[in-house]
Amino acid sequence: MRKMRAIRIPNAKGPFQLVELDIPEPVPGSVRIKVQACGICHSDEYAKEGSRPGIQYPRIPGHEIAGIIDAVGAGVAGWEVEQRVGVGWHGGHCGYCNSCRRGDFVTCSRDRQITGLTRDGGYADYMVAAAGALALIPNELSAVEAGPLLCAGVTTFNALRNSGARPGDLVAILGVGGLGHMGIQFSTKMGFDTVGIARGKDKEPLAKKLGAKYYIDNESQNVASELEKLGGAKVILSTVTSGKAVNAVLGGLAINGKLILVGNPDQPLEVPARLLIGGRRSISGWPSGSPIDSQDTLAFSAQTGVRPMTEVFPLERAAEAYERMLSGKARFRVVVTTGL
Repeated sequence: MRKMRAIRIPNAKGPFQLVELDIPEPVPGSVRIKVQACGICHSDEYAKEGSRPGIQYPRIPGHEIAGIIDAVGAGVAGWEVEQRVGVGWHGGHCGYCNSCRRGDFVTCSRDRQITGLTRDGGYADYMVAAAGALALIPNELSAVEAGPLLCAGVTTFNALRNSGARPGDLVAILGVGGLGHMGIQFSTKMGFDTVGIARGKDKEPLAKKLGAKYYIDNESQNVASELEKLGGAKVILSTVTSGKAVNAVLGGLAINGKLILVGNPDQPLEVPARLLIGGRRSISGWPSGSPIDSQDTLAFSAQTGVRPMTEVFPLERAAEAYERMLSGKARFRVVVTTGL
């Protein structure tokens, strides 16, 4: 039987292991994908550390997968060998409660099929994915470019397009990192007057290059006051993990403004009730999205020139790539490639 390479975690908190496995066969309703690239996401830490329920080991992580359909299982319609496809968080659904169809992977009441957590992901030469988990990759995007769009991309794109902001509105992106550098691009291409917010003046040139019209250094400037001078933000998309930084921007929301969290703050938010009540302001969160959301993200990116900034490692160096991601020094998304 033909063999493949895979990076596997033997148990919770276990090491990444480069192993040789049989190439899997697609079961009914699924396809086999020849993986070309897989982004490494901070959420891969769930599989590495065993910090989410339902993970069975050994497990192959990875949920930012770009590749080519290599074989099609019985009962699959609409997908063919040689099509370029991507797979994100959504690993398929059983249809029992429809939570997964809505992009709700947390409260699914029966069968949470999450790529790289409850089913094997893309740190491998080949993988099997449910047909319902697939998104079509446009020819304009390389596999390395497409991978991160299936998590960081769809998360920021989906949050912004569902935010209620309209072209010409002031939209601020808090953080210019793995999520934030995507958020600035999407915000600009959606026609919003975009504000980049980050620590240090040194990040201003990059924020402006990505499309930000304004830049605020939250180390030396009062972010809320600066946003007020610009008329207040219709939307602030927070991509950071610093609760202190999130608290500091709340006063910069316009009347009817909304703070959307896609980064998980490291401390509780301190929200004056009068700020919300007096200005009809709100705070919400946003997860990633369904496969059709991923496909929309890929199509929008191909059409508008939105691209992730990546650092690329070969599959056999996945452990090093993972540590690079954890260090926070990557600019800005880490991707492993198989050479297939």
